[in-house]
Amino acid sequence: MMAATVRRQRPRRLACWAVIAVLLADLLALSDTLAVMSVDLGSESMKVAIVKPGVPMEIVLNKESRRKTPVTVTLKENERFFGDSAAGMAIKNPKATLRYFQHLLGKQADNPHVALYRARFPEHELSFDPQRQTVHFQISPQMQFSPEEVLGMVLNYSRSLAEDFAEQPIKDAVITVPAFFNQAERRAVLQAARMAGLKVLQLINDNTATALSYGVFRRKDINTTAQNVMFYDMGSGSTVCTIVTYQTVKTKEAGMQPQLQIRGVGFDRTLGGLEMELRLREHLAGLFNEQRKGQKAKDVRENPRAMAKLLREANRLKTVLSANADHMAQIEGLMDDVDFKAKVTRVEFEELCADLFERVPGPVQQALQSAEMNLDEIEQVILVGGATRVPKVQEVLLKAVGKEELGKNINADEAAAMGAVYQAAALSKAFKVKPFVVRDAVVYPILVEFTREVEEPEGVRSLKHNKRVLFSRMGPYPQRKVITFNRYSHDFNFHINYGDLGFLGPEDLRVFGSPNLTTVKLKGVGESFKKHPDYESKGIKAHFNLDESGVLSLDRVESVFETLVEDSPEEESTLTKLGNTISSLFGGGTTPEAKENGTDTVQEEEESPAEGNRDEPGEQVELKEEGEAPAEDTSQPPPPEPKGDTASEGEKAPEEDNGDKAEAQKPSEKGAAGPEGIPPAPEEEKKQKPAKKQKMVEEIGVELVVLDLPDLPEDELARSVQKLRDLTLRDLEKQEREKAANSLEAFIFETQDKLYQPEYQEVSTEEQREEIAGKLSATSTWLEDEGFGATTAMLKEKLTELKKLCQGLFFRVEERRKWPERLSALNNLLNHSSMFLKGARLIPEMDQIFTEVEMTTLEKVINETWAWKNATMAEQAKLPATEKPVLLSKDIEVKMMALDREVQYLLNKAKFAKPRPRPKDKNGTRAEPPLNASAGDQGEKVITPAGQTEDAKPLSEPETAETRSEAVDTEPLELGGPGAEPEQKEQPAGQKRPSKNDEL
Repeated sequence: MMAATVRRQRPRRLACWAVIAVLLADLLALSDTLAVMSVDLGSESMKVAIVKPGVPMEIVLNKESRRKTPVTVTLKENERFFGDSAAGMAIKNPKATLRYFQHLLGKQADNPHVALYRARFPEHELSFDPQRQTVHFQISPQMQFSPEEVLGMVLNYSRSLAEDFAEQPIKDAVITVPAFFNQAERRAVLQAARMAGLKVLQLINDNTATALSYGVFRRKDINTTAQNVMFYDMGSGSTVCTIVTYQTVKTKEAGMQPQLQIRGVGFDRTLGGLEMELRLREHLAGLFNEQRKGQKAKDVRENPRAMAKLLREANRLKTVLSANADHMAQIEGLMDDVDFKAKVTRVEFEELCADLFERVPGPVQQALQSAEMNLDEIEQVILVGGATRVPKVQEVLLKAVGKEELGKNINADEAAAMGAVYQAAALSKAFKVKPFVVRDAVVYPILVEFTREVEEPEGVRSLKHNKRVLFSRMGPYPQRKVITFNRYSHDFNFHINYGDLGFLGPEDLRVFGSPNLTTVKLKGVGESFKKHPDYESKGIKAHFNLDESGVLSLDRVESVFETLVEDSPEEESTLTKLGNTISSLFGGGTTPEAKENGTDTVQEEEESPAEGNRDEPGEQVELKEEGEAPAEDTSQPPPPEPKGDTASEGEKAPEEDNGDKAEAQKPSEKGAAGPEGIPPAPEEEKKQKPAKKQKMVEEIGVELVVLDLPDLPEDELARSVQKLRDLTLRDLEKQEREKAANSLEAFIFETQDKLYQPEYQEVSTEEQREEIAGKLSATSTWLEDEGFGATTAMLKEKLTELKKLCQGLFFRVEERRKWPERLSALNNLLNHSSMFLKGARLIPEMDQIFTEVEMTTLEKVINETWAWKNATMAEQAKLPATEKPVLLSKDIEVKMMALDREVQYLLNKAKFAKPRPRPKDKNGTRAEPPLNASAGDQGEKVITPAGQTEDAKPLSEPETAETRSEAVDTEPLELGGPGAEPEQKEQPAGQKRPSKNDEL
């Protein structure tokens, strides 16, 4: 009966194993694309990091094995260079080498930063794009690229570095951007990522990524007490100061978890190491001109190559002066084969940048003002960025913050990349990381503006302009908001603009660009009112989303109507009852516990204050916030009361919430409380049901007019994607051709050298070597004369011909190299096998565990192997060395495998064998072993299981198909007693199952 049960369960087990195998196969297939990457995109250089299974948070090394790669691109007619190769080309071809192009992203042609870029890099020709009012890099009359396209090339190159490092394809990425990037600049980065074929999980602010990296590695130090830390990040192009609060908060999903909250941000767009280097370059150019003043030489500033050399030397000089009081600047052949050498001191450098050092405290004051904090509340100031290594910067900053010392306990170059890749792993579904709540802050407030008619007391109608703050400054994001227009019954327009930008200076406002974002034109509002004349309008609701990347979007606009309908007193259908029962079983019911721990979907829309004119009691524009904050901050004091438009709006919200709850609640639920909180009688419940609110939603057509910077049209974007793809394919083809040419050239040189080596001369004739040498020489001549224009296919074909010609020679040499090792291994195996067989035959018959058939089979294999070896070696000795050998290494390996298989079978059988029980004499006592018995025979004693007689034999295995055909079953089977073992131990994989007369 038990056996039958086992047989019935076996198909079920097999099905389970099959499902598990399929899941494992899917998981293994998915693991090939699990890696994610982050790109810390700086002005001067970038850092790339990856996360993949087995490689947690690792910085990617570039082709020069460096952890930092210059953000530089050289664009020539037939090739491109990136990273260090492009930086080297900046001196040879400065016009085609593009650097610091991120400063042009999202900028129109009249932006001050465009003029600043022209002044800094006059060698670049910037053309005007009349469609978007932006600029292009004009490399040649046939080649022009937008800043987004150049950035797309860099991102594609960073992905290739990450894929080579991870050894698998990567598409998901988190990209860092400066915190002061506005909407146009962020959209430009996203478009560049689309051109590169990257899926952007998030655009994370670099200051937020740095703060996240700092918090992740100090998770144990974060507790419920708020810790305020200031990060001062001075990079190559800009400076950002950030105030971050760390503390543990209670989350709904994972309980108490650490959180970082951005409290204040201050920045200077042009304060950085690049400006210091440009000041040094100008100083060195003046010194060089003074040295050649009497020679009537040209100004060095008019020579782009010389200025590129001076900029590189200024970069080196700035680094050296950070650790030394003075240094000698020297450039060989700066211009007109004239060398340049001059001594520069740190004092001179600080005098050149005196006005820059005065701007160092500016971002600190901005951050404190935006956070509404003072320096006493800051526990630590941490330095980030390469330019903070300048001693004068640290001196001025230390004086500005009033601390004893500045924190340097973070990797100033790689912190942002590590924080971004941690966020990438958290956003990817392929990895599970410890939660770390990140609450970023809105730097630029966004509001909604609209105009409507109002009726004056005298009966005169006039237009009134209204503003409602959608996302306030330093408010958290990602966040969704809903704004409701209650007094419109016809098509109308509203505008999305930036809010109060008074915290920016006049120059920053000019660089910022247009303060207007979008004009939204609604179509279909009047038609929606005509479709539902009997319904009460609940307003026109516009749903906004400020996503994780800080990019604002208008999801949809709806016209919402509501009416009261009588609920039919019919019984619930059977399917409805069944659905309610199932939903309650899986957590869909509305139990009191669920209501305490969960949140009603309608309650997620919390009403937020609508900022506007307080003297307008009849204003009906409502602002609601969708979703909840990611964490509940229990240690912070409650925020002050929001300033609403009127008290009537604040009183209206709870009524709407109650109505929505009534609407969400099913009228057919039994046991539900009535309007007064008293449950009705079961019999009267069907008759006295309240009227149900029915909501109707009409989608409203939306036309968006972008005002800050128009995005690339889809056809233009598709052309840019194709352009970058063609350039990438061209680069890959060029690399493939270079690889083929190098392989052909290397084969020619190596083979020509081998022809003179003794081991190759021994196995070849003079005629064979002359034939090979002639072919190699002809191919080398062809490669020098015509190889420059040869295609990849032609180069590969030439290499194939040479390999085919030399195949026999190389084969003979390789075989002779393998003979000593292979023959030695074969001899050792034959000797050990013979000794093993001899020992097996000496085992007494009473203790013998091997059958005669098994030992005879092993003996046969040993003899056959000896015979094959001797015959083959004798035949090989008769052949000349220049002929194809008959003694092959692969044949030796086959013979060794066959012999080893037989020996291993017997060894495994001996390993799992059981000793035979000793027979009894007639008096019931065990026969004593003879006096001359070996110690091994006396040392073993068989202990029978409980309940089993000593003369019972163990249960033998049933006969299988693997039983040797020569074996003869001569003994009947005997079943053991109750304590006998049901089956023998499972044989290891690859071992043959013994026959019945092999049982012990």
